[in-house]
Amino acid sequence: MSSILIKAATIVNEGKTFVSDLFVENGFIEQIAPSVNRQADQEINAEGLHLLPGCIDDQVHFREPGLTYKEDIAFGSRAAVAGGITSFMEMPNTVPNTLTQGLLEAKYQLGAQKSLANYSFYMGVSNDNLHEVLKTDPENVCGVKVFMGSSTGNMLVDNPRTLEHLFAQSPMLIAAHCEDEATIKGNLRHYKQLVGNNLPVRLHPKIRSAEACYISSSMAVALAKKHQTRLHVLHISTAREIHLFKSMLLLADKKITAEACVHHLWFSDEDYQTKGNLIKWNPAIKTTADRDAVLQAVLDGTIDVIATDHAPHTSEEKEKPYPEAPSGGPLVQHALPAMLELVHQKKLTLEQIAEKMAHNPAICFQVEKRGFVREGFWADLVLVDLNAPWQVSKENILYKCGWSPFDGQVFQSKITHTIVSGNLVWADGKIRTDKTGKRLGFGRA
Repeated sequence: MSSILIKAATIVNEGKTFVSDLFVENGFIEQIAPSVNRQADQEINAEGLHLLPGCIDDQVHFREPGLTYKEDIAFGSRAAVAGGITSFMEMPNTVPNTLTQGLLEAKYQLGAQKSLANYSFYMGVSNDNLHEVLKTDPENVCGVKVFMGSSTGNMLVDNPRTLEHLFAQSPMLIAAHCEDEATIKGNLRHYKQLVGNNLPVRLHPKIRSAEACYISSSMAVALAKKHQTRLHVLHISTAREIHLFKSMLLLADKKITAEACVHHLWFSDEDYQTKGNLIKWNPAIKTTADRDAVLQAVLDGTIDVIATDHAPHTSEEKEKPYPEAPSGGPLVQHALPAMLELVHQKKLTLEQIAEKMAHNPAICFQVEKRGFVREGFWADLVLVDLNAPWQVSKENILYKCGWSPFDGQVFQSKITHTIVSGNLVWADGKIRTDKTGKRLGFGRA
């Protein structure tokens, strides 16, 4: 493996910002010092650039196998590293659903062949596969994923007995999508009676309501407290849910943690008028008050992680009438630029971005030797220019689906370089595809 010397970077790490050189060799950070005088295969002049730990995205849908006309691991990981995401954890609602250990291992083999970023894949839960879930190895799989709300195929887990056994016996972290299906169905019937079958997209947050989120997330938290389960609740979208995650504990000691997603921190229900189905996600993007409350919970430590829920669909699918259009959209390429935009707006700091998008995912999932700019850790690094405006357009979108909810948006900050496990994979607008990422390991002995 090659060596890299980064000169005069403004390093943002563990609450501190300082100018330093950094030397990478054999995949790892070997030295951080004010002046490093060593020969390297590559040298990067980072004067005026900020160096952050590579983002760890704990929630993506790269659609492989079975749905690769929307996205695949190769395209998804390319877009991720272009956006400063060096590691991802991918969801099991592919086709077939990842409900057996054999299917899970097949995805790891795809990751080893195709992924430019470091990777892990969740084991999926159904109403009838608990015996397979319990075989999952906590040291080399990020977690088990339970959909406590509608999902693809056989992945809605609505059997109370199954949920009870899962929370009582899970060998590792449970990541939960929390929306109450009965509430959603009741809301859908109500609005169909009011306006007919031709529902407008503005009703999405009323159908997939704050109440639906709260009922489900409060049940998940109650189960986790009862069984002392390690629970991570994904994509919090409402002000009402936030009190469920209040804690005085340090993150490493928390049994129950929570995630916010970029779209819930950026958009509000006012944006349905212009964005339509492009911002149709589950859980739904809700009110401005909800958005602001979720951001405040990120700032005060109630919500621990910022992620993407990257979930692409084709333009043709998104152009269907609201009831038929699928939920989800692509985000990995633009998540970090969007959060850096909040830095320019004085809503976040660079130190908070490093914490919520790198440090905390590493702590929550006990990722081995990643998520920090430390000597002896894997060199997963991102260089950003905070003063390099650029506009999102069809010409620079790297998603296989070819569109972005940020199309036309001008971002003030640009990712200039991304280093994954010691390899420079993104530099000055070009992808380097000769190296693949590493399988993530987890310190859960």
